[in-house]
Amino acid sequence: MPARETWATRLGFILAAVGSAVGLGNIWRFPFLTGEAGGAAFLVVYLLFIAVVGLPVLLVEFVIGRRSERNPVNAFERLGKPAWTFIGAIGALAGFIILSYYSVVGGWVIQYIIGSLSGAYFAAPEEYFLSTASGTNAVVFHAVFMGLVAGVVALGIRDGLERAAKLMVPSVIVLLVALAGYGATLDSAGDAYAYYLSPDFGEIAANVFSIIPDAAGQAFFTLSLGMGVMITYASYLGEDRNLLKDGLTVVTIDTFIAFLAGLVVFPFLFAQGTDPGSGGAGAVFISLAAAFAELPAGGIIGFVFFVMLGIAALTSAFSILEVIVSYAIDNFGVDRKVATVAIAGVLFVVGIPTALDLTYLDTYDLFANNILLILGGTLMAIFVGYAYAEDSLAELAQGRGSDGAFETYWIWMLRIPVILLLLVTLALGVQDYIGFLQETYF
Repeated sequence: MPARETWATRLGFILAAVGSAVGLGNIWRFPFLTGEAGGAAFLVVYLLFIAVVGLPVLLVEFVIGRRSERNPVNAFERLGKPAWTFIGAIGALAGFIILSYYSVVGGWVIQYIIGSLSGAYFAAPEEYFLSTASGTNAVVFHAVFMGLVAGVVALGIRDGLERAAKLMVPSVIVLLVALAGYGATLDSAGDAYAYYLSPDFGEIAANVFSIIPDAAGQAFFTLSLGMGVMITYASYLGEDRNLLKDGLTVVTIDTFIAFLAGLVVFPFLFAQGTDPGSGGAGAVFISLAAAFAELPAGGIIGFVFFVMLGIAALTSAFSILEVIVSYAIDNFGVDRKVATVAIAGVLFVVGIPTALDLTYLDTYDLFANNILLILGGTLMAIFVGYAYAEDSLAELAQGRGSDGAFETYWIWMLRIPVILLLLVTLALGVQDYIGFLQETYF
């Protein structure tokens, strides 16, 4: 078996982990979910999930990954708990499903980068989206996006993922800040900020059970939890790293970028007079394209926005593909380049139905995010909280010089509030998904 790779620097690991977290989930999925749930109400519930559940579960994955030095499927066997291997398999399956349709959306972004330069979507944004979102064009650019992802992952941890993250993640942040600054100058900014930042707690109380599944799924999706990404990334870490410090850094930057994305998207939507809750998965593409068409230098602004979105999409896709490639390398000793090309090819084929029919996108997205990710996170919390608690406490304390106080607090957070909250969320997610299937297919 080839020697296991490692991160060259702490900065490289942080940026790669942030890059995994900062993707389409922050800039494409977060605004349309926020809009569908009424703005600030969703933001409040989402931020609570990040703080109460997101960070503790991120540390769960860090502990499992660094302790085992393996991919999520093999990690539990390496830890001496082979009966729990199915948890890693659930995560890998979730990541596989997500990347199959994520690549299709990444292909849309590439088309919109080109369309911004040519002005192709200015005259009829909705018709342009429909022509790019499904059909031959969608299949072709799905292949282009997957090829770009495979090219970087094939280069390995240091030469591929780490170098890409050091370039791409700061670029996303700079471009987002610039776009948010421009959005603040629009006449619509005041109304947009009021919608996004002024929660109605009565509305939250009245709709909390409908908001929770999407807010929890988004928290897991945007932090790359439940799909084994953070287990895989942490498996390349040394014992001298402070997992708590790294986890706080990743969560803080990721949450800041998701929040910043709202400051970018909503002023543009309000400038167009668009209902933020309309449009679903196509909201960012249709509504923002229409807004850019009306703005001075809209083609340039659109180009910058979609380039930023494309970079973010790639950094997340790298991490998901790495989970599956890592499994092939760890188990079969396959050459990284061969494994990457073969797996990317399979993912491309699996994603073709989504590229031909948008119904599959919602079907896969809700199943993976609101059920599989939450199920995987719940089971990992149970594993660390009850079946592997003593060793997990010791692993989290490594590199911290800790007196153990935080570790004790963390394990009890997992054992009671985190697990209970995730179980409730999972039940609501299953209920919502059954309703979606009945409405869509029956």
